[in-house]
Amino acid sequence: MDFAAALTRDPQAAPYPTRCDATTAAAFAVVAVVLALTVDDGRRPDVPGWALLLAAHVPLAWRRKAPLPVLLAVVACVAPYHALDYMHLAPIPASMTALYTVASTGRPKRTLMVGLTVTCVTLTIQVVVNPHETVELLRVSGWVMAMLVFGASIRLYRQLVASVVERAEREGERKAAEERLRIARDLHDLLAHSITLIGVQASVAAHVLVADPDRLDREALVRALEGISETCRDARAEVRTTLDVLRAAPEGPLPDLAALPDLVRPSGADLTVRTGGAKVPAAVGAAAYRIVQESLTNAVRHGGPDPRVRVDVGLAEEVLTVRVTNSGAAAGGHVGGGGADGPRGSGYGIVGMRERARSVGGTLSAGPREGGGFEVTAALPLAVREVAV
Repeated sequence: MDFAAALTRDPQAAPYPTRCDATTAAAFAVVAVVLALTVDDGRRPDVPGWALLLAAHVPLAWRRKAPLPVLLAVVACVAPYHALDYMHLAPIPASMTALYTVASTGRPKRTLMVGLTVTCVTLTIQVVVNPHETVELLRVSGWVMAMLVFGASIRLYRQLVASVVERAEREGERKAAEERLRIARDLHDLLAHSITLIGVQASVAAHVLVADPDRLDREALVRALEGISETCRDARAEVRTTLDVLRAAPEGPLPDLAALPDLVRPSGADLTVRTGGAKVPAAVGAAAYRIVQESLTNAVRHGGPDPRVRVDVGLAEEVLTVRVTNSGAAAGGHVGGGGADGPRGSGYGIVGMRERARSVGGTLSAGPREGGGFEVTAALPLAVREVAV
């Protein structure tokens, strides 16, 4: 796992790069000394040879901070070392490391230029030292090319991983934005519904107080005020639940079909729920709840003084159907609110309900009924599908 992380990590972002590279340089220096003492492929290093060999490893401590200068410094030490025919294998690890670092951190054009330069220098030295060793020339050239290709491959692999991570982060941000938008819709629907009901109940209380002060209907006044208080408590509880979801620490689920009776009761609408005990996904239940809520809000707002509203929720062939009908006779009265399919109003009633249905892969239609009134019908599949936004 650590090796894979090292391959995918940006070399410049590694922790303590100088310390790690200095340790690596010291380890390669020890390996070079052992090779110089044990391998017989040239002259045994003398004082100048040891000085050049050890000096070639010092720049490796800064190989990630300055790859190209480090390579030039290594070549400046290794070239005379090989030209003097010292043990040729000893400085190879340091040389290949410097070459790999340039290839894995630089652009392709720079890598190609460096590769050609290093190959030319290496072949020139090899021709001077061993002019008749054709196989050795090919072997040295092959190692140089292989290290350049390996370094370039690692660089491309890191770029690929970085692009995948960036794409995943963007997708995560998009999903988070979609979720925030859904929560904003929840808050809009909730507050619009609650405020409308409070307004209606407050109007009833005001009417009771003003209509006939001498024959004050205290029971009706108490009922209206209690309705306002209950609506405020419910709205506060739902806002708290929705904000808990926004903080990713919910204390409870969003409203679903089980909460429909409490939603419908204050408006006096008739409610029928026929699901046969089937399990309805939370997202589908929340969408159905919000569609009914928005429909009731607009029925109270636009349905005239005595709207007759019916809510019917049923299940057929793995599709949850929601039908809200308003048979009120008010001119222009409708369940859906404003939007593209109705009179001017908030402008977001039907559009918001359609988006809510679409978020779970369903459809919604809204329009006037024959004989008067308005109807909203939604079909929400239980198998929630991913929908592009």
